[in-house]
Amino acid sequence: MADHQHHHYHQMKLLLTVTFLYPYLVSLVYSATDPGDLAILNQFRKGLKNHELLEWPVNGDDPCGPPRWPHVFCSQTRVSQIQVQGMNLKGVLPSNLNQLSMLTNLGLQKNQFTGDLPSLNGLSELRWAYFDYNQFDSIPSDFFHGLDSLEVLALDNNPLNATTGWSIPIDLQNSAQLQNLSLMSCNLAGPLPEFLGGMQSLGALKLSMNRISGGIPATFNKSGVRILWLNGQSGVGMSGFIDVIGTMTSLTSLWLHGNHFSGKIPDSIGDLTELKEFNVNSNDLIGLIPDSLASLTLDKLDLNNNHFMGPIPKFQASNFTYSSNQFCQPDPGVPCSPETTALLSFLDGLNYPARLVSTWSGNNPCEGPWFGLSCIDQKVSSIHLKNFNLSGTLSPSIANLDSLARIDLGSNNLTGVIPSNWTNLKSLTLLDLSNNDLSLPVPKFNPSMKLDLTGNPLLQLNPSKTPSPKTSPVAGAPANNPQSPPTTGKKTNPKTGDNNTVVSGEDPAPLSAKRSKNSNIVPIVAPVAGFLSLILLIIPISIYLCKAKKVNSHQPPTSLVVHPRDPSDSDNTVKIAITNDSNTSIGSGSGSGNTESHVIESGNLIISVQVLKNVTKNFSHENELGRGGFGVVYKGQLHDGTKIAVKRMEAGVISNKALDEFQAEIAVLSKVRHRHLVSLLGYSAEGSERILVYEFMPQGALSRHLFHWKTFELEPLSWKRRLNIALDVARGMEYLHTLAHQSFIHRDLKSSNILLGDDFRAKVSDFGLVKLAPDGEKSVITRLAGTFGYLAPEYAVTGKITTKADVFSYGVVLMELLTGLMALDEDRPEESQYLAAWFWSIRTNKEKLMNAVDPSLNANDETFETISIIADLAGHCTAREPSQRPDMGHAVNVLSPLVEKWKPAENEAEEYCGIDYSLPLTQMVKGWQEAEGKDYSSYVDLDDSKSSIPARPTGFADSFTSADGR
Repeated sequence: MADHQHHHYHQMKLLLTVTFLYPYLVSLVYSATDPGDLAILNQFRKGLKNHELLEWPVNGDDPCGPPRWPHVFCSQTRVSQIQVQGMNLKGVLPSNLNQLSMLTNLGLQKNQFTGDLPSLNGLSELRWAYFDYNQFDSIPSDFFHGLDSLEVLALDNNPLNATTGWSIPIDLQNSAQLQNLSLMSCNLAGPLPEFLGGMQSLGALKLSMNRISGGIPATFNKSGVRILWLNGQSGVGMSGFIDVIGTMTSLTSLWLHGNHFSGKIPDSIGDLTELKEFNVNSNDLIGLIPDSLASLTLDKLDLNNNHFMGPIPKFQASNFTYSSNQFCQPDPGVPCSPETTALLSFLDGLNYPARLVSTWSGNNPCEGPWFGLSCIDQKVSSIHLKNFNLSGTLSPSIANLDSLARIDLGSNNLTGVIPSNWTNLKSLTLLDLSNNDLSLPVPKFNPSMKLDLTGNPLLQLNPSKTPSPKTSPVAGAPANNPQSPPTTGKKTNPKTGDNNTVVSGEDPAPLSAKRSKNSNIVPIVAPVAGFLSLILLIIPISIYLCKAKKVNSHQPPTSLVVHPRDPSDSDNTVKIAITNDSNTSIGSGSGSGNTESHVIESGNLIISVQVLKNVTKNFSHENELGRGGFGVVYKGQLHDGTKIAVKRMEAGVISNKALDEFQAEIAVLSKVRHRHLVSLLGYSAEGSERILVYEFMPQGALSRHLFHWKTFELEPLSWKRRLNIALDVARGMEYLHTLAHQSFIHRDLKSSNILLGDDFRAKVSDFGLVKLAPDGEKSVITRLAGTFGYLAPEYAVTGKITTKADVFSYGVVLMELLTGLMALDEDRPEESQYLAAWFWSIRTNKEKLMNAVDPSLNANDETFETISIIADLAGHCTAREPSQRPDMGHAVNVLSPLVEKWKPAENEAEEYCGIDYSLPLTQMVKGWQEAEGKDYSSYVDLDDSKSSIPARPTGFADSFTSADGR
C-alpha cells in the first residue's frame, strides 16, 4: 500500500509540474518572434507621442502571435511588414529600423512622423516602402544602399534637407527591380541622375515640385518609363531640348510644365501611341506643332504659354488648350499665309533664334515688328540679317517669296548648301552670303545678280584639283613638322576588324602588313626605338615575374581572354592570358571532353546546345563572324528576336586548363551587368561542347570606325558621336571600378574592345583579363597583361596595378577619338609612334592641337573649346603618376553637363618609387631596379640584351606571342 501511495504521489507531482509549465512550453512553441525584432518594435512605440493608437499590448512580448499585434505582419519568426498608413501617428522613428532585416513592406505614409528618416541600408528583402506625406526633415546618405529587391519607393511631401536640398545617390542604381519611384515635393536638387534612364524595370518616375535643374539625360533614350512627371521645378528649373521623349514609346503620361524646356517638340512624338497626357505649359518651346502630335488621341493636351508658331492644327485630343503662343491664326485648321509659311520654314532651318522668334508673330510679315524684313506693296522685298550670329541651314522655302530683291545673310555661321531653287527668284538683285561656312555645289544664278560668297572656306576650293603629295595630311600642318604625324597614306589591311563584332579581338591595326616576323613587338613608352625597347622591357619583367610566380603559384588561374583572328590573316595570332584571383564558387570536373556539364554558380545563364544549333543553322559557315585559336564566333538570332554572338570552343583546345578558364570567364562576366558593358547572355557546357553566348553588337569595334572607315566604306564618326562614345565608355568603366558589388580592373581597355550598336552607343567588351581590384589605394603586383600602347607605365615597368591603370588606357582612347590615330603605329615617324607621349607634347598648344585633330571632323574654332576640354581630360588620365590621374567618375562628370573642374593633386607621395617615366626606357628600368633594391645585372645586360631574349618570356601565358605587341 505504501508503494502504491508513493507511486501515486509521484504521478500527481509530475502532473502538477506539467500543468504549471504548460503555458511556458506553449510560449516556446508559439512565441517565436525574433528578440531583436521585438526590441525595435518597442522602440518604434516608444518614439510615438500617441502610441495608444497602435493598440499594441502594453506587456506584449510576441508581435507575431498568435494573436499577432495589430498592423504587424510576420514571416515565421521575423517581422515582414508594418502597416500604419493614415493613422495620424506623431513622433520619430527608430534609427535602427533597418535591423528588421526581413522587412518586405513598410506602409508609413500619411502620418505626422518627424525627425530623420531612418536608413534603409541593407534591407535587401524590402519591396515596398512608403514614407510619403509626413514631416521628415532629413535623409541619411546611405538611405538607398543595398535595396536589392526594391520595387516601389515614395517620399513625396516631406521637407527633406530643406536648406541644402539632396540628390538621388548612385546606390539606387542597384535596385534593378524598381518599378515606381515617387519623390515629389521633397527638395530634390541638382541634375536628373543619368542612371535613372537605364533602369530597365522603372515604369513610373514622379519627381514634380522639386529643385531639379538641367535637362532630360540622353540615357532616357528608348527608356521604358510609362509615367514621367518633371513639372514645377523651382529655382532655375529644368531646361534643354526634349528630343529624347520622342524615343520613349511606352509613355502614357508626360508632365513637363512649369520649367524652361526649349527647342521644338520632336516629330517622333507621334510614335508615342500609348500617350494620354501631355503637358508642357509654361516653357520656352518654339516652332511648329508637329502634325504627329495633333493626330494623337490624347485625353489631355496643354500647350499654353510657350512660343509655338505657325498654324493651329486640328487636334484629336479630347481636351486640349494652346493659349498664349504666337500662332499665325486664331482657329485650328486654318493655314498661315504663303509668305508667313515660307518665313517660318526659313526660321526653322536657323533653329529659331530667340530675337527673331520674339518679333516674327502674326500672319502678315509686312505688318508688325518682323525684324530684318522690308516690304514693298505688302510683299517681302528684302531679308537683312547680316552679322546676326545665325547658325543652321538655308531653307528652300525662301524661293516662294517671289518679290525678294535682296538677301543679306553675310557674316553668320550658316552651313550646308545654297538651295538650288533659289535661282527661281527672278527679282533677286543681291545675294550676300559672305563669311559663312557654306558648301559646294553653288547653283547657277543669273549673271546680272550680284553674288557674294567670299569668306566661305569650302567654296574657295577647286574640286577638280587634288592636294599635292607634299601637303601635310594633318590639316594645316606643314609637311616637315615633326610634331604632326601622318594620318593618310597609311597601308591598311582590309582583312581586319569586321569579323570581331562581339568578342573583341586585336585592334585591326594593319601593323603586320609591313612587318617581318622579327619586328612584331612594339614599344611601350616614349621615346622608344621600336623593337629594341620592348626587348629591354620584357626581360627584367620576365625575371621579376618568374620570382614572383613562386609566391603566387598557389593561386589557380581564374579567367581567360581570347582574341579571335581573321582566317585570312595568318600573322594575326591568338592571345591567351591568365589572371590569378577569384573567390567565385565553381563546380569541378575532370576536364575530359566526355564528362558531364560543369556546374557554375553564376545565375540562370544555361542555354541548351540544341537551341544554339538551331539559331546558328547548326554552326554553319555562312553565320561565322570570326575565327580564333579557341574556335569560332557565330551570329544567331533567338526566337524572341534577340541577336546573339556564339563563341564555340573547338574540341582540340578543350583541356583541363581550358575548362577551368571557361568556368572562370563565366564567373567573372556573370558578376558585372551594365548598359555600357557587353553582356554575357548565357553558356552551354553539355558533353564536349563549351560555348559562350554574348549580345550582338552590329557596328563592330570602335577601331573600325576610327582607323579603317575608308577601307570598310563607313561614314567617319562625328564629334557628337565620339563624345557619346567617350561618355558611354566612362560610365561602363566607372561601374567596373566603383559601382559593382565588387570592384574590378579591366586591364585591356582599347578601341578594339569598345563595341558599337546600331545607334552607335558604346559598350566595353572582352573581360577575360578582368581582375579584382585591391582594397583601398593599395596596389598589387600581377602578371603583365593587356595591349602595348595602352599600358600604364607603372604597370608595364613594375607590374603594380590599380584602377588607375584603366584610367590611363581610357586617356589613350580619348586621344584616339580626338586624332583618329592608333595608340601605337610603327609606320609613323619615330617621335609620334607612341600616341600618348606625342599627344602630351602638343596638347597645350592650340595650333598643334588643332592640327592633330582628326581631319574628318572638320574642326573649327567654334568646337575648339570642347576639343580642348577633352584633350585636357586625356592628358590628366595619362599623367605619369597614378595619383595624378582622376577616377572614372570624374571623366563622367567632365563629359556630362554642369561639372566641376578637376585638378591634379599636388605634392602627393610617390607610390611608385619615384620613377621618372619621361626617361629613356633603359634608364627607367635601371631606376626601377635600383629603387626596388634588386640586382639584375647577373641576369640582364641592358646595353646588349639581344642574345638574352627568351623564346617566350617566363611569366607570360603559353600562347602569348610577339604578335601580341600589336
